[in-house]
Amino acid sequence: MKKEFNRRDFVKTATVGGIGLGLTAGTTSLFGRGSQASGRIGIIGLDTSHSTAFTKALNAPDAKPEFAGFRIVAAYPKGSSDIKSSYERIPGYIEEVKKYGVEITESLDDLISKVDYVLLETNDGKLHLEQALPVFRAGKRVFIDKPIAASLEHALAIFKAADYYKVPVFSSSSLRYMPGIKDVADGKIGKVTGADTFSPCSLEPSHPDLFWYGIHGVEALIAVMGTGCKTVTRVSTADTDVVAGIWNDGRIGTFRGTRSGQHGYGGTAYGEKGSISLGTYAGYDPLLVQILEFFKTGVEPVKREETVEIFAFMQAADVSKKKGGIPVEIADVKADAEKKAAKIKLT
Repeated sequence: MKKEFNRRDFVKTATVGGIGLGLTAGTTSLFGRGSQASGRIGIIGLDTSHSTAFTKALNAPDAKPEFAGFRIVAAYPKGSSDIKSSYERIPGYIEEVKKYGVEITESLDDLISKVDYVLLETNDGKLHLEQALPVFRAGKRVFIDKPIAASLEHALAIFKAADYYKVPVFSSSSLRYMPGIKDVADGKIGKVTGADTFSPCSLEPSHPDLFWYGIHGVEALIAVMGTGCKTVTRVSTADTDVVAGIWNDGRIGTFRGTRSGQHGYGGTAYGEKGSISLGTYAGYDPLLVQILEFFKTGVEPVKREETVEIFAFMQAADVSKKKGGIPVEIADVKADAEKKAAKIKLT
């Protein structure tokens, strides 16, 4: 049953193939437009280094001025139960965050009752829809760390649930905030005519190939190129993936994912006025600044259509690999995922 809240939300809703993707344009809080009573943050999932990194940044005695007013006060540690590299970290990360005054809760409901905002950090994207739903029901803004889900249909269902409960949500890789991507957005090379990005691309059997780590480079690619990818073609070997997308206007963007040698993050964007390096990984702070602004205002800093495009691109790449590297239509992948998402129970 839908829970009613003592607040009003203003939501602009776009539709991608029949699935409502609410673009929150100015959601009000319980205490008035663009403000909240306090900045108590809760973490779901202590199975990723992101959890400890965010805790240290916000709770440190010498926290940066831009983080003022926010503090991580509680964490629900349960994350992945079947990814060894994740669940083995939990005991150590529990002790790590406790040093910063974080209370460890026994349940999601207990966590949600103690906080104003939520960082959903569970490393396992398969759990994100299940863990996001009680946060939505409580009407609390949530950032969902990458990957937002372990399938395109679950990503669509998360946005559909956010619309149903009228709660803003967003997800992003920290790679979106490489300095060169902002330069491109500011028009320094004019209209973008193409882009190449790269990142590590380790694999995890429980997730589609690029969802686990290749998402970093794919997010950078879509952030530069924008939406409108038509077809995706993937070439894959044991240690490298190269995925080429052709956009509706004929532009080409590529992603290279590596699993051997020295790893790095970056890329090049090409434009009417020249080309520009996207720079290198700038750490978590630029993303954290965006998360806190989102918590304060309710305005989602990443368009939902872009997030959907990222996951459609990666899912299409997986289909292309399974079919021997043939081009795969993004529209077909989205249509299939939308049918599956429509069957998922959200209440």
